[in-house]
Amino acid sequence: MTRLHLHLLSDSTGETLENVAKAGLAQFEGVEAVKHFWPMVRSEGHLDRVLDEISAKPGLVIYTLVNSTVRRRLESRCHAMGLHAVSALDPVIDALSRLLGKETISRPGGQHALDAAYFDRVEAIHYTIAHDDGIDSHEWEEADIVLAGVSRSSKTPTSIYLANRGYRVANIPLVVESPPPANLFTLQKPLVVGLTTSADRLIQIRRNRLLSLNEKTETAYVDQDRVTRELAYARRMFSDHGWPTIDVTRRSIEETAAAIINLVTERRDKMPAKV
Repeated sequence: MTRLHLHLLSDSTGETLENVAKAGLAQFEGVEAVKHFWPMVRSEGHLDRVLDEISAKPGLVIYTLVNSTVRRRLESRCHAMGLHAVSALDPVIDALSRLLGKETISRPGGQHALDAAYFDRVEAIHYTIAHDDGIDSHEWEEADIVLAGVSRSSKTPTSIYLANRGYRVANIPLVVESPPPANLFTLQKPLVVGLTTSADRLIQIRRNRLLSLNEKTETAYVDQDRVTRELAYARRMFSDHGWPTIDVTRRSIEETAAAIINLVTERRDKMPAKV
């Protein structure tokens, strides 16, 4: 196991750096990264205090700084200490600047501005929470996406992830003994997506859920034959109505959400342009 000190230094919240670091580290096995977050670094005095801490625990420095003076000081001090300092956004910003023929505005945390997209995302989160687990089905036509699947097929966490990406999502659990509301089959605006998984994986997840609730683990909820029938019922419904289906057995929530976003994009691209 290789141990690495990773210093994430930003003049804003550091959220961008955290995502970059997570994506980068995912490409390596056997690495234990100790992350040090240094947000809102906007002055040389603050930077000097951070650099004193970095010198005590040397490692890779990844930064997003728009102030040229602070940047140069960071790069100079890191060079003197023999540390690698990498600007996370420079290649992307430089490419955009060349393509657009424009200079950057050099505004710290510009991606977090409270613009219309931010408020749309907040509204999407509110909508998604209010329409979890089949609630208020009469409002599903307002959704961008409706997720359908049997209990514990990752509908709720996928919905919340998509909401954070700005999509209004409702989800409905499919129960053999209780047919879903009729309007599920007549929705026009939202894309209905079916989520399915393997019976063995579903039983494992359900057993863990029961254990967390201190419930008996030998119930119909985890019976092999019953679970198999539930999944067959859901798959038949997906097929009968032509809904795209995603098998989440070996997918993370992020991977499932990415596949759904691709489906939404493909559907939108096929729609005729509005005059």
